[in-house]
Amino acid sequence: MKLHVINTGNFKLDGGAMFGVVPKVLWSKTNPADENNLCNWAMRCLLIEDGKKLILIDNGLGDKQDAKFFSHYYLNGDDSLEKSLNATGFSTDDVTDMFLTHLHFDHCGGGIKYNKDRTGFEPVFKNATYWSYSEHWEWATNPNPREKPSFIKENILPMQESGQLKFIKPHPLYPSAPLGVRLENGVGGEAEYISGGEIGNFFSILVTRGHTDAMMIPHIKYKGKTIVFMADLLPSVGHIPLSYVMGYDTRPLLTLKEKEPFMNRAADEEYILFFEHDSVNECCTVQCTEKGVRLKDAFTLKEYFGE
Repeated sequence: MKLHVINTGNFKLDGGAMFGVVPKVLWSKTNPADENNLCNWAMRCLLIEDGKKLILIDNGLGDKQDAKFFSHYYLNGDDSLEKSLNATGFSTDDVTDMFLTHLHFDHCGGGIKYNKDRTGFEPVFKNATYWSYSEHWEWATNPNPREKPSFIKENILPMQESGQLKFIKPHPLYPSAPLGVRLENGVGGEAEYISGGEIGNFFSILVTRGHTDAMMIPHIKYKGKTIVFMADLLPSVGHIPLSYVMGYDTRPLLTLKEKEPFMNRAADEEYILFFEHDSVNECCTVQCTEKGVRLKDAFTLKEYFGE
């Protein structure tokens, strides 16, 4: 197995929205804002090369929205999805599995493009299976008013219309698992897990419901370590302290309940946390301190594994 970091570009979001009730004087120490109170964020994806499979986790913002839409997000940087894929020796046609942690536009917009005559939309990854979670799909296609702007129909519905969409489903023994039930192999424990066997035997998934309903957090076994693709459970190093929760989260108190046991486990088991949105830090490990779980080391995958 090989892992490739796929950078799709940066965008800017309001710092206050990204840190919720945490005062700017605190969060700006790790995430300095510009004169408009905007912080720069990455859209960093992960490509997993495993035998005949080429699995991409999330795909960035894409380029099909209009100028007014993009003007809100101040896109910057030289990276793009296609450029980063090509740098690994692959193209969009080589991707076999497009895994989507959730369907907010900055995580799935790069998976759909205009068709050749711009009369409709089609998958960017024409040979890939698109994977979503069945419960999250229902949430995204029947959105609540608060999240509706983040669930853009042209990013989502063409996956199903193409026939390339498949669903990862809840464990059959626990079809409506409450928080606090670990589903992996049907064994009780401290979080809600489901099998990622459809992707590979190295893949398991933590389902979280604080940011948006039924977001998937992939856990990847690699060279004796567990790499966790953090999506929006932990956007950056600056969000490691327990109370640093995004204002974007639909259920922030639930995020706290999900985040605490996960972070303790990440420290105890020395997880490598892979950040989708931290524009400075690609990965980190964490440790338990008197103040709670805190940053231990920050690094890139290449630095850690010597590749």
